[in-house]
Amino acid sequence: MNISIVIPLLNEEESLKELHDWIVRVMQSNHFLYEILFIDDGSTDASWNIISELSKNNPQVKGIRFLKNFGKSQALHAGFKAAKGDVIITMDADLQDNPEEIGALYKLIKEENYDLVSGWKKKRYDSILSKNMPSKLFNWAARRTSGVKLHDFNCGLKAYKREVVKNIEVSGEMHRYIPVLAKSAGFSKIGEKVVQHQARKYGKTKFGMERFINGFLDLITIWFVSKFGKRPMHLFGALGVLMFIIGLGFATYLGIDKLFIHPTGRLITERPQFYISLTAMIIGTQLFLAGFLGEIMVRTRKNETRYTILEELNLAKD
Repeated sequence: MNISIVIPLLNEEESLKELHDWIVRVMQSNHFLYEILFIDDGSTDASWNIISELSKNNPQVKGIRFLKNFGKSQALHAGFKAAKGDVIITMDADLQDNPEEIGALYKLIKEENYDLVSGWKKKRYDSILSKNMPSKLFNWAARRTSGVKLHDFNCGLKAYKREVVKNIEVSGEMHRYIPVLAKSAGFSKIGEKVVQHQARKYGKTKFGMERFINGFLDLITIWFVSKFGKRPMHLFGALGVLMFIIGLGFATYLGIDKLFIHPTGRLITERPQFYISLTAMIIGTQLFLAGFLGEIMVRTRKNETRYTILEELNLAKD
């Protein structure tokens, strides 16, 4: 199979039929062998009914329905797990991503051997104050922190080699940082393509300003996990040793001063250096223990269920 198209969605009943027909036209014109995976992330409208009807008329349409809304990252994780294509394309269900871009993205993966190609919505039709400006600030911070030189981390239209999606873990709200996760996993050939952005045709956006706040918090998390996720002792242990040495240094100074320099001076407990020393050694010990416990958790962690699937369509069981 050439392409798996993974489409996470939440309450997009108006656009699904139109999106499906558009994708099918593109697939047929390019003679691709394909599948379309709709991941219903707990929709409360008629989205699942429409997906069910589409799957009856087109066996290439497959569906996964969550019991409730678990988030876009969990929807992508489920889609990646089920995808069978050599190239996986992700796109949003709101018709703001143009399916006509699929052919060019596929060629970049197959012919130019990219591991991942991210869309760049260079010209946007969103609100300047509520979306465009915060998005630019967010993308600038993501580039500086992660080292991945992409203009648009938030673009839902991306193409991946099969090996990429099968070897990364998308959890929490980390769907914005899949290129960073891919780079951390060793997939270094990451590219970008300018894609056409379209104004939302139906409904309203499911994301507000809070997603940018969450995005910056997730950026800190992904930076920490990518650098120290598998070796927390390297951070906490080093900080703990540093703090303990600082505290020990103050304690040594106080001891030498009291024993040899000013033996008749004021009590050690009356000097601020004593409390600095005590606090630094306590913090250092706690940080070291945090690193030690982190190492134990990393080595004993078991996979946990992050979402519950209520129903599936056209998915063959292994």
